Amino acid sequence: MSKVRATIGIDGRPLPILPPARDERVWAKLVRVMFYTPGFLAMLLLKAGEPEAFGITVELLMLSSAAAIVGGLYIGAQSSGAGEEPSSQIGTWSGSLVLELLAVVPLLCAIPALFHELAHSRLLHAVAPITLDNTLGASELLPMVAILPFMLYQLAGFGTLHFIVPKWANWTINIIIFSLIVASTIANREGEYGLEKKFAGALVVIMAFTVFYGVLKLRQMQTAYDAQCPPKAAK
Repeated sequence: MSKVRATIGIDGRPLPILPPARDERVWAKLVRVMFYTPGFLAMLLLKAGEPEAFGITVELLMLSSAAAIVGGLYIGAQSSGAGEEPSSQIGTWSGSLVLELLAVVPLLCAIPALFHELAHSRLLHAVAPITLDNTLGASELLPMVAILPFMLYQLAGFGTLHFIVPKWANWTINIIIFSLIVASTIANREGEYGLEKKFAGALVVIMAFTVFYGVLKLRQMQTAYDAQCPPKAAK
C-alpha cells in the first residue's frame, strides 16, 4: 500500500476510503494488555466477591480477554509484502475492530459493576459489630467516566468503525453502547441481575454483529480498491 493513496479509480469513480495505515506493533502490545487485564480482574472478582452479586460481570471480563486473542489472530495475519491479498491487507484494521468492540466495550461495561462488587465485598472488608455501613454514593459511578473518551475516540474519527459505516450509523451504535452500559450498571445497582444480563447480552450481540459486518465490509472495500486502483508509475 503506497503512502499516498489514489482517490480516483481507473473507471473514473471515487475509490473506497480505507482506514489509515496503522502500526501493528502497537496493536499487538494492546492485545497482551487486553488479554491479561480482564482475565486478572475476573479471577480477582471470583476470589473476593459474593457470587450472587456477580451478575454478568465475570462473563464480560472473560469475553474481553478472549476477544483480545481473536484480535491478535487478525493482526498477525497482516501482510504488505509478496503474496498479499485483500484479507491479509486488512488484518490490522480487522484486529483493531475486534479489540475496540469486543474487548474494550465489554470491559467498559464490566468495570462499574466490578468496582461496586469489590467495594462492598464482605470477604475483602470484614465488618466489625460497631462498624457503620458507609456507602460510596455517586462516586461509584466514576469508573463509568471512561466511556466518554471512548465515545470521543469513536465519534471523532479515530475508531475503525468510522470508516465502515455512515456517520449517522456510527452515532447510533455509540449511543446504543452508552445507553446499554448505563442501563446494565443501573440494573446491577438495583440488584436486578436478570435485567443486567439482558442489557449486557444485547450489547454483546450488537457488538458481535457489528464486528462481523465490519470485517466483511473492510474486505469488500479493499477488494474494490485493488480492482480499481490505478497502476503505480514505474520508477
